Amino acid sequence: EASSGTARVRADSRKGIVLAVVAGFLMMWFSPLINLVIDNSFTAVAPAEGKMTAYTAVFVFSLGVFLSNFIWDAIAMRHPVAGEPVPAASYFKGGLLVHLAGIAGGAIWGLGTSVSFVSAGAASPAIAYALGQGATLVSACWGIFVWKEFRGAPRLAIGLNALMFVLFLAGLAVLIAAGA
Repeated sequence: EASSGTARVRADSRKGIVLAVVAGFLMMWFSPLINLVIDNSFTAVAPAEGKMTAYTAVFVFSLGVFLSNFIWDAIAMRHPVAGEPVPAASYFKGGLLVHLAGIAGGAIWGLGTSVSFVSAGAASPAIAYALGQGATLVSACWGIFVWKEFRGAPRLAIGLNALMFVLFLAGLAVLIAAGA
């Protein structure tokens, strides 16, 4: 039975890595596509033909996230990366604090996205994107330093985390320099 547990962990790990690569590939299109539809010239009253103001884009994006959430949640619950499928009724078993934490997380993410869309006209799309990606670095810091997610991890993991911070900061610097 121990070998079947190990095989399950390997399959889940493989599935998680494939999912991360596919998600990264899809995410690389986010900023370029957003920049195609938003008029960053700060003429919020009259955007260029075929484009939206940043505020309209925030509304359309938020609506799309809300509506697609029902589809993606259903898929994720039926086909989780790890563990057994979760029945939809279990959503309603979550306590008030769990749901408030989810709402707060979504509100923070939405506010950050809104600020990124709007600030792209003042700075540049590259700088706005780079600053938005800093949130990933902040979340990594929380996981590593506050929640101690890598406590007891092998030295290699600690070294890879340090390398991640260096490369992430270097990447942000390159993005900012590109927009300057």
